[in-house]
Amino acid sequence: MLRAAADRSAAPEAVAPVLDRLLDERPELADRLVSGAETTPLGRALVCVAGASNALARLCAADPAAVEVLDELEAPAPFDASSPDSLAAGARLAVLRIAARDLLGMDDLETVGAALAALGAAVLDAAVTLGAGDGAATGALAVIGMGKLGGAELNYASDVDVLFVGADDGASAWARRVLQVAGGAFRVDAALRPEGRAGPLARTLEGYRGYWDRWASAWEFQALLKARPVGGDADLGARFAAEAEEVLWTRVFGADELAELRAMKARAEQLVTRRGRAGRDLKLGPGGIRDVEFAVQLLQLVHGRLDPAIRQRATLDALAELGAAGYVAPEDAEALAEQYRFLRTVEHRLQLVEQEQTHTVPEAHGPRRRLARVLGFEDGPGAAAVERFDDELRRRLAEVRAIHERLYFRPLLEAFALAGEPGGRRGGAVVMGPEAIERRLTAFGFADAGRTRAAVEELAGGLSRSNRLMGQLLPLLLDWLSLTPDPDLGLLGLQRLATQPHHRALVVGAFRDSPEAARRLCLLLGSSRALAEALVRNPELISRIDDDRALATAERAELVTDAGQRLLRAEDDDAGRLALWRLRQDQFVRTAARDLLGIDGVEQVGATLTVVAEALLEAALARVAERPGTPALSIVGMGRFGGAELAYASDLDVLLVHDADGEDAVAATTAAEALLHLLHGPSPAARVAALDLGLRPEGAQGRLVRDVEGYRRYYWRWAQTWERQALVRARPVAGDRDLAARFMAAAEEFVWGAPLGDDEVAEIRRMKARVERERIPAREDPQFHLKLGRGSLSDVEWTVQLLQLRHGVRGPSTMAALDELVARGAMDGADAAALRDSYRFCEHTRNRWHLVGALPGGTPPGDALPTRAHDLSRLARSLATTPASLRDDYRRVTRRARRVTERLFYGIEDA
Repeated sequence: MLRAAADRSAAPEAVAPVLDRLLDERPELADRLVSGAETTPLGRALVCVAGASNALARLCAADPAAVEVLDELEAPAPFDASSPDSLAAGARLAVLRIAARDLLGMDDLETVGAALAALGAAVLDAAVTLGAGDGAATGALAVIGMGKLGGAELNYASDVDVLFVGADDGASAWARRVLQVAGGAFRVDAALRPEGRAGPLARTLEGYRGYWDRWASAWEFQALLKARPVGGDADLGARFAAEAEEVLWTRVFGADELAELRAMKARAEQLVTRRGRAGRDLKLGPGGIRDVEFAVQLLQLVHGRLDPAIRQRATLDALAELGAAGYVAPEDAEALAEQYRFLRTVEHRLQLVEQEQTHTVPEAHGPRRRLARVLGFEDGPGAAAVERFDDELRRRLAEVRAIHERLYFRPLLEAFALAGEPGGRRGGAVVMGPEAIERRLTAFGFADAGRTRAAVEELAGGLSRSNRLMGQLLPLLLDWLSLTPDPDLGLLGLQRLATQPHHRALVVGAFRDSPEAARRLCLLLGSSRALAEALVRNPELISRIDDDRALATAERAELVTDAGQRLLRAEDDDAGRLALWRLRQDQFVRTAARDLLGIDGVEQVGATLTVVAEALLEAALARVAERPGTPALSIVGMGRFGGAELAYASDLDVLLVHDADGEDAVAATTAAEALLHLLHGPSPAARVAALDLGLRPEGAQGRLVRDVEGYRRYYWRWAQTWERQALVRARPVAGDRDLAARFMAAAEEFVWGAPLGDDEVAEIRRMKARVERERIPAREDPQFHLKLGRGSLSDVEWTVQLLQLRHGVRGPSTMAALDELVARGAMDGADAAALRDSYRFCEHTRNRWHLVGALPGGTPPGDALPTRAHDLSRLARSLATTPASLRDDYRRVTRRARRVTERLFYGIEDA
């Protein structure tokens, strides 16, 4: 009968050898394992444990006491805390008892987690005593349980997260001995302490409070939700708990902090997906354990300050309270609890196999089949056990993710709907009140609860008029909007789209066909006012917003053709200008969308903006050239335009070249004026492109356009050093190619024909120093200026250009020139990396601030990190960071780049 029980077990191939070994070594066990024709409770326990856990099976075979524990599961396992070895042995037997009762169905998940946590606390408490040794330790030491230990919901192979509180600064040595002693029984981890592994193991109460008040990050306060004393000095532990509760529940968690926590979770989830573990990672993957735990903790942080009832440490207890109080829809709370129990149970079974810290379902069929069988899935005529398990896991993960995505805002919508009804109840369940609604909205970034409610009601009506199913998307839409830099702006943009019949049809169609389109639209609307306005004017793009390829900018030739056809259909310059402006807006939406969605990096954005600008100029110049008597013209890009590294805020620095003699030069000037009129228009609002001719000979006083010989004469007779430097970035961008080639030959002869002299080097350095002193606008912060600050974009560009001139490295692109300088040995690779990092950081941040911070009408917000806290917060959220981290990153990259600039540009050797 025992053999038959083994054959029916989850893993006969694992059970049989254990039974054989036991009976060979202890034949007297046979009568205890089988009674007549029946397997005894001891036999069933042994088969069940061996089928689920190789590690515990080895313990049963090696330690006679293990069999006795399995024979007396109603009695506690023997626990001897007199020495580290006996403590570890007792812990192993206690885990065996807990696992056996779990596997046999005697205890539920909550009981198992609490029993493991109680065992962990007992081990730690004993380790404090053993770690004190012969009295060498002085003062007092308390152990604080964190994470699942603190929540009394421990796993079989969890890290046992702890903090140590000492009565004095010498407690770290004692804490280290505690870790050594307890480490024989559990994986004890003190990494959640202030400063992580770099900080002292133990701190005094005053040390913790000082750290929390000055330095703690949002996640460290989130971690305090679970903190509770588990061992050592009870009085000291109680005082720590009181301090932790005070600091946790007297502070308001704002939108920035919640955004920081949500961004951290998103990064962890993205890592799981990149590693190919989505659908198998029970803890961190989409729909996994962390979805439930994180949502519960976030809502505790938002509402727990004013509602002590939800300050439960255990996830399931807190979830029940959140449902009862109306912070979560009751049916959602019940469904999440059910799925959480299932996922935690699967995690337990995974960890039991070898008592390893794992939460990833194995890919191999054999281990997965064993897991399925241990969980109770059976082979059947319709499907094998492993297939049934796989289907069940997929279903439950999908349900958790679906609830998680609507969890934060579904109760708000229900509360809005019932606001006018007495009692504030739905089907007997409590619904959130006005104060709770306002706290929730504020925490998730919506500034005005009343305005949000009005917008939501109008939005719901607009969507529901077209398709009732769209109303069900509202919790998801609000969740997606809450992740953007400006949820109110996004809600307003969505409201405008959904309440106009033509726009609404496009929105509903896109949302019905693709949830990804809905998510992306929310992100774009809540990120950029300029982009939101452009989408309202060009709603046709909404239907393609979920297709990366459809958002890509066309090739230059295709854009030129498109622009030319639009101009051909235009009756006059005003109509032509409007046609080009619309084309530019269409391409701006595509470029900005790919930027905000993370599809394109900063260098690709610069290249795309450059291609669009070139196409517009090419088409506009062709239009002007149609006029009788117009000579050949060419446009030469300068500065960032020449380097194909445009930013959203960049003007188009250009030189205009003609190929005319004598009186025909007047026609060239007339054509140049017509080109500027067509592109600039009567006002900035009508501008297609901002051409800047300030780099032409004689500046604003000089002629708009010259022939090649006129440029040559000027450069060789009158040009200043800065004009030679500026021509490093010259590149033909539109117009007559032969004419452009002749201009470039003359310019290159001037730039590269003679070595750069010491006087010219000194002059370039003086110009740069003057720019640093005088150019930063008074309203912008010089300490965090992205364009002109120390170590920022201008430092990189000037340093690269000076080195190009000194070493004869041709090329208009800053990034390409850096690579070539390194290749020629003119710059060290580490120096180039420092300049490259600063350039990319500053350019990416500057571009993002232009999108996020643009004022109504498209007015640029400036080139420095914003000084207003609200604006800095919006920028940081768009970059998936925090305001403090954004400033720290700026300091880090620019300081490194500035040291390179001082050494390679200014010649300061000890920089």
